[in-house]
Parts: sequence; structure tokens; C-alpha cells
Amino acid sequence: MESRLRARRMVSCQAVPTASLDNDEKDVSVSGSAEADEEAKVGAKVKVKVALKVYHVPRVPEVDLTGVEGVIKQYVGIWKGKPISANLPYKVEFVKEIEGRGPVKFFAHLKDEELEFLA
Repeated sequence: MESRLRARRMVSCQAVPTASLDNDEKDVSVSGSAEADEEAKVGAKVKVKVALKVYHVPRVPEVDLTGVEGVIKQYVGIWKGKPISANLPYKVEFVKEIEGRGPVKFFAHLKDEELEFLA
């Protein structure tokens, strides 16, 4: 009875042309160099050069980031080795003195055009 209930399984294999593998390898090397350029910016000190306010700091109605210095903590424009279209690709850590609370650490995602890289 058990032999009738067993399902037969078929396995099929397909060959992959070598030309497509060569193109994939080229794409990986190009994205790898772009990733290396952006990863080099992680840890860099930056300054916000545009008028910008954020509203996500807990117990503070708004924080003006114009002219505030921070540190790039992460570049999120590359995911699993492939470029993605992140609107705000730089995750920047700021420490700002808030009246009545002392120094407050928070993060904001920003564009390249909003940042000035400091030496």
C-alpha cells in the first residue's frame, strides 16, 4: 500500500551559458568599486550645509541641523553588493546639546548634496 502512495520526483538540470557569467562578473566588479568609494566615506566628519530640521528626536519638538557636525556611520545605497536607489543614503550620527536635557545622540539619513565633508 505504501509503494502506491509514494510520489515520484523528477529532477531537471539546466546548463547556464558562460557568456552570462562573464557579464555578471563585470557587474560585480563595477559595483564593488562603487561600494569601496562609498565605504571609504564611513567614519568621515561632515557638516550639514543646508537648512534642515528633523522632528524624530524623542521629547524634542524639532531640531535644527543647519551647520551641525556629525559622523557618517553607514552608507545604505548598497544592499547585498548591489546598488539600490536609496533617496537618503547616508546615515549620520549627531550629538547635539539640547537645553534642559544635555547632550542627545541621534541619527538622520541625508543626501550627499546636504553634506559638506570636513578634513
